[in-house]
Amino acid sequence: MIPTGEATAMLPTKTTPPIKVFGTPAIRETFDDLCLQQAVNSRLAPGVTDLVLNPDAHCGYGAPVGCVMVSPTHIYPGPVGVDIKCSMSLLQLDLPAEAITDRKVRRELISQICRRTPTGAGKGQRHAEKSRHVNRTLGRQLVVEGASEDVCRALGIPTSWTYRCEDAFHLGHDETGSALETRLERLLTRRDMSNFNDKMKQLGSYGGGNHFGECEVVHVAENERARKVAGAFGLEDGKVAFLSHCGSRGFGHNLASGQFRQLQGKFEQWGIPFPAGDRQLVYAPLGSDEANDYLDDMALGANFATVNHLLINALVLEAFQEVFPGTKGNLVYFISHNIARKEIMDDRPVWVHRKGATRAIPGGHHALAGTPFAKTGHPILLPGNPRDGSVVMVANEGAEASCYSVNHGAGRVLGRRHAKRVLDQSAVDSEFDDEDILSNCRRYPIDEAPAAYKNFNEVLRSVESAGLASEVARLKARFVIKDASKADD
Repeated sequence: MIPTGEATAMLPTKTTPPIKVFGTPAIRETFDDLCLQQAVNSRLAPGVTDLVLNPDAHCGYGAPVGCVMVSPTHIYPGPVGVDIKCSMSLLQLDLPAEAITDRKVRRELISQICRRTPTGAGKGQRHAEKSRHVNRTLGRQLVVEGASEDVCRALGIPTSWTYRCEDAFHLGHDETGSALETRLERLLTRRDMSNFNDKMKQLGSYGGGNHFGECEVVHVAENERARKVAGAFGLEDGKVAFLSHCGSRGFGHNLASGQFRQLQGKFEQWGIPFPAGDRQLVYAPLGSDEANDYLDDMALGANFATVNHLLINALVLEAFQEVFPGTKGNLVYFISHNIARKEIMDDRPVWVHRKGATRAIPGGHHALAGTPFAKTGHPILLPGNPRDGSVVMVANEGAEASCYSVNHGAGRVLGRRHAKRVLDQSAVDSEFDDEDILSNCRRYPIDEAPAAYKNFNEVLRSVESAGLASEVARLKARFVIKDASKADD
């Protein structure tokens, strides 16, 4: 990598313009050889015109996690991944921080949330007595329509929240809902979709791995811009908020896995070489049947993920109201970091694949016209870790250099197995006790400990020093909902 600024660099390839890299020297040291090789492989793949490495980058599925990949001609499943539309959402409550000082109160909140939103790889509605029941008919409707008014009303989700979503629904390859209906009918005849009913019963759940729900206290940054933007976002300094991280659960995994099998089989059938010999970098030219099928499947999974997040937020609000009657809550934003979106760049339509990357569009940009964030830019929700907090940011004009994207969090620095070998469980649990952060886990999952991730403050310094985005508020954890069983990320 060749440094080009305080927090920028470029990674040359043999035949294309260089890869843009964002990160301070300390952060760039965290990019291992496999991560960099995956970045080069992805940049050299057919139809790719831009590739960006964000400061949280680490090796992933074909393309690195923490990268942005742009193509006007091809669609790539790898740079979306198996958890289609894994996302972040933030719910602002009207409770003052003092309301949750008492540990018994927080324990009761944890209990009420877990009675409504189950965690764990295979867990669904039957594992939470106060969850919402989703039958096959409603399941079919929501994966086609996303967060439509009818779907929201059926699940008790405030319809006003849909205006605070990056995308409240997704259409098919031809920009119609009927394409999704047709595709779903075909999918439901396949053996690997025979568990559709069971997957719909996972709606309103977090799953496992790095997914979580986290109760926060909002601390708005002490500068004029931050206070103004926080007001537009609906953030309230010193009040309680709830941050959620999850995706499309088993339904999205089924769709993505099926697409990888189908496309890899076609490559082998037609004798097409995989980019850099990597089976995980399969692709389909836009306009082909294979691309259309993938775009439809991605949309179905993304619609599930959208409704999943909104339902979780409705259930979390209900849990708070059980403990604090009359509590009010409003969605700040819902934003994805595992998706391919059709966007306009350099006056032409392109597909922007964000794999562990978050859209970052500043105020005044045409893409935000007609949204509540047209003047300010939209909220960027970046999870760090319970010890160091998470942040809400807003894009700067300089985000154009990163294809209007930033990182999706801190990014792993230790693999799960490595973390379990080298980290001390008692030290991790003591750290949480010292910080007075509670959890639903008897022992916090050691492969999800703060030390398994990059230095979050250095990651944020990279983003701000590169001129991509600015901090609006820091979120300080008071309790965490995680899956303490087998990690499935």
